[in-house]
Amino acid sequence: MPSHDDDLALALRLADAADAVSRQRFRAQDLTVETKPDRTPVTDADRAVEQGIRDVLAEERPDDAVLGEEFGGGRQPGRQWIVDPIDGTTNFLRGQPVWATLIALAVDGVPVVGVVSAPALHRRWWAAQGSGAWAASPDEEPQLLQASRVRDLADAYVSYNALQYWDSAGWLGRLLALTRTAWRARALGDFWSYMLVAEGQLDVAGEHDLQVYDVAALVPIVQEAGGRFTSLEGGDVPWASTALATNGLLHDPVLDLLHSHPVDPPR
Repeated sequence: MPSHDDDLALALRLADAADAVSRQRFRAQDLTVETKPDRTPVTDADRAVEQGIRDVLAEERPDDAVLGEEFGGGRQPGRQWIVDPIDGTTNFLRGQPVWATLIALAVDGVPVVGVVSAPALHRRWWAAQGSGAWAASPDEEPQLLQASRVRDLADAYVSYNALQYWDSAGWLGRLLALTRTAWRARALGDFWSYMLVAEGQLDVAGEHDLQVYDVAALVPIVQEAGGRFTSLEGGDVPWASTALATNGLLHDPVLDLLHSHPVDPPR
């Protein structure tokens, strides 16, 4: 297995630069907010962070492809950086602290490096294939992450993100079946649910209506922590539009439960 230590070091430096921009614009009185054609919000911070990352990559990895939420790019073979400059833009513009910059390196479509940096939460998570998953807060030694060892769905803590996306996909009945079986269910949302799976604080996280830049950086972190990451259909990520991350022990039981119920009829 090739080492990606240098790529991880670069991704961490990119996250440092991104945090310097996003932290300055968080809760800024002059923050500029626009609505994109897909009706999602974008701020001047989203664009500034992604442009800064692209500028560094153009200098330090000129042969690598880049795909980002704000400035586009399609799936490419070989090495490709995948960037969500601010995951949780709605939280960012409302002054809520649950947002992060997501930086991934994929090789032939498979994420091998992931960095999730959430400066307003004072927390960062990272992983490279074969090197474990780690997290740290400022002035704290990095901690090796380990997913939970919960084996019974009745003891599981589940996060499902946005209820309306399960509903619009016709999966609301399936989600309710899962929440009725689990110990606790909450909609924690965005990157944070998946990082809590990697930390062992949640056991299951899943959602609908995703883009590759929402997921790519999360995958290596969950996997290197001993968890499992697929689509809700059980297929490969991050190019699917759905995600399911678990501690690994619960993955097949969750998939079996979800797919034992029919899709909801059209409303």
